[in-house]
Formats: sequence, structure tokens, C-alpha cells
Amino acid sequence: MKKCNLAVVGATGAVGESLLSILAERKFPVENIYALASERSAGTSVMFGNKPITVENLADFDFSKVEIGLFSAGGSISEEFAPKAADAGCVVIDNTSCFRYEDEIPLVVTEVNSQCLADYRNRNIIANPNCSTMQMVVALKPIHDAAGIRRISVATYQAVSGAGRAAVEELARQTAALLNGRPPEAEVFPSQIAFNALPHIDKFLDNGYTREEMKMSWETCKILGDDSIRVSATCVRIPVFYGHSEAVQIQTERPISAAEARDLLIAAPGVSVIDDPDSNEYPTPVEHAAATDPVFVGRIREDISMENGINLWIVADNIRKGAALNTVQIAELLLEEYLS
Repeated sequence: MKKCNLAVVGATGAVGESLLSILAERKFPVENIYALASERSAGTSVMFGNKPITVENLADFDFSKVEIGLFSAGGSISEEFAPKAADAGCVVIDNTSCFRYEDEIPLVVTEVNSQCLADYRNRNIIANPNCSTMQMVVALKPIHDAAGIRRISVATYQAVSGAGRAAVEELARQTAALLNGRPPEAEVFPSQIAFNALPHIDKFLDNGYTREEMKMSWETCKILGDDSIRVSATCVRIPVFYGHSEAVQIQTERPISAAEARDLLIAAPGVSVIDDPDSNEYPTPVEHAAATDPVFVGRIREDISMENGINLWIVADNIRKGAALNTVQIAELLLEEYLS
């Protein structure tokens, strides 16, 4: 691939730092790289490999200087600056929910629907999906192709890092307080998160679901290219720092055995199967997902409550695979197939 000029928007955040780390690890062909953030962060530095980069003020940056912009600074920032960058000739890969539901903007997971990447030309913007949706569709794609998924019921167990650095600090602070006999203070979350589980991520909607839960429904259908799939989610925040877990029940058009599903998953790109109940082997966020790339799948079994049902346990690093890695993988494909 030819070298390109690239900007990372939100470079001082958790996903931004992961983007810079993964770009360096994968030896992305960068000519010049720009780290962008708010005015208050301008002048500080972030690391790209072993090299410190001075953070620049996003509001002052000229996006005509770069071919690709990786945005991960929040929806309001993307809403304001992504169209400006796109109009300047920069292809934006956006990691917020700002553009995911617009028909003319592709919502891409590289292992699932990379063919949709060509649609970036509509607006010069590509959307990256929600982290919970991301890991689920990577695992479900081969089963959908083989047997046709008609229904998905999923309960997520989501790490606090999905709510940002302040949430990670709150979990650590509350844990320390409770272990030392002090009351926990909740600022980021509506209730105590340490030693607790909160079935509340994002705001509640009129239908009783949260926006996070509806994201999984909307995005799954768009990514898999099938609006007939019915998706019901319950999204729960748990006291884990990194790594989302999901208990997924699917119903397929044709019968599929657990053995066949396991073979499909073993052969699937981006998936690692850990599924040996006799040896107590199954994926967990701490032992397997944190700081790694794959989507891990285990507890693969036929559902005893309905016909054509399969149950799965899916785990992945929500910051890495759920956000930063897919963004970089999109950039790699974009550069190799469309911008070279």
C-alpha cells in the first residue's frame, strides 16, 4: 500500500490512544500523522509507536492535508467536523453513532460486509458500528450465511470502559472505597457500579428499551443486509474494566447443529473458538478478550426451548476490536482497494 496522510480525531481519549497504538503495531503506511483534540488538549503529546506527537487543535486543522480521518471524539464533534473533513476531500471513518443510520453511509465490519465500503463515495464518510453489535455480527455472519438467522435475543454484560475513562476511574474508586469501609460515590453512572450490575446503558426510549439496546437491533439488520431479522437486546453494565460479554440466542431458518455452528465459527475470520466444557474452557473478558484482537466464542449449544435454536457466548475487547481495530482495518482496506 502507498503511504498516506492521516488524522486521528479524539487522540487523547481511550479509543484514540488505542487507534494510535494499533496503527503503529500493524505498521499502517503513514506518511504524516496528526493527533487532533479539543483546544484544552492542544500542545500535549500522545505516543505513536515510540514517537511522541504533539496534539493539535481540531478546530484549526485543515483536513485537505490528509486522505483519511479517524474520528472518535463523540457524536457532537463528528456531527460538526466530519462533514467539513469530507468536503475537504478526507475520507472519514467515524466511530460514533452520528451517521450509522443514514442509508447512504456504509456501516462496515470488515469481516462481515467489506463490500459495502465502496459506498463511501456517497458522502466520503464510513460509519463504525457500536462495540456490542460489532462483536456479535462477526460471530453471527457465518451462521447467517449458512442457515439464515431469523431471530436474535441477546443479553450483554458490558465493561465500564465503554462509558469512557471517567467510568473506569469510577469503578476503581468505588471498589477501593468499599473495600476500605467507605461509601461509594456515583458520578458517571446513575447508581453504584462496583460489585453491582446496572441494566441501563444510554437513555430509555418510549418502547421501554434503551438506545444502546435499539442500536443493536438497527445496526445488526443494516450490517447483515437483512431487515427481516428480529433482534431483542438487554444491555447491562457490569464491574469489569475491559471486555464486553454477550449471551446470544438465535433462531435460524433451517436446522443447524451445535457441531456445524462450531465448525463454521472455527473457520470464520476474526473469530477464536474456546469451547470445551469438559475442561471448563470458555472465553472470559479478563483472561481472553482484554487487549486482544479476536472475537471469542464459546458455550456453543443447541437451544432446548425452541426449534432451530443455537446459543452462544461471545466476548471481545470493546475498546480494541469493538472500536479501534475495526476502524484501522477499514482504513487498510480503503487504502488498498480504493485510494491506492
